[in-house]
Amino acid sequence: MRLSARVDYALRAAVALAGYGERWVSAEQIADDQGIPRKFLESILLQLRRGGIATSKRGSEGGHQLARPGDQISLADVIRAVDGPLVGVRGERPEEVPYTGTAAAMTNVWIALRVSERNILESVSLAAVANDDLPTSVTKLLEDPDAWVIRP
Repeated sequence: MRLSARVDYALRAAVALAGYGERWVSAEQIADDQGIPRKFLESILLQLRRGGIATSKRGSEGGHQLARPGDQISLADVIRAVDGPLVGVRGERPEEVPYTGTAAAMTNVWIALRVSERNILESVSLAAVANDDLPTSVTKLLEDPDAWVIRP
């Protein structure tokens, strides 16, 4: 799985907003806290607002905050808001990509991958990340020493 810089920054910004709670926070503060280029962050915050993840308010008391509590927004929600569906094959839904002959079972592999991603990304909320309180189903995966090995 490869996450674009846009998705990484969006996740970091959303987790930061979860950490701020109900306070209104400026884009500048989020950019500084997370090391995100400010212009890039402005674009991401717009996508998060359009996706129903964040909200904003103008003025000296304004800024940005989550549109609902951080424990009600999953990592998958953020990814979908800025990048669309979790698993795509050549920009299409896996079940819509035609495979024939010996490659016909590839559709099943992509569907299984989507289910695995959903199981993790939908179970982890922004608040869980902000509070370093990941679900047991996720922390259990991290106990496997192979989880930390990158294979070429």
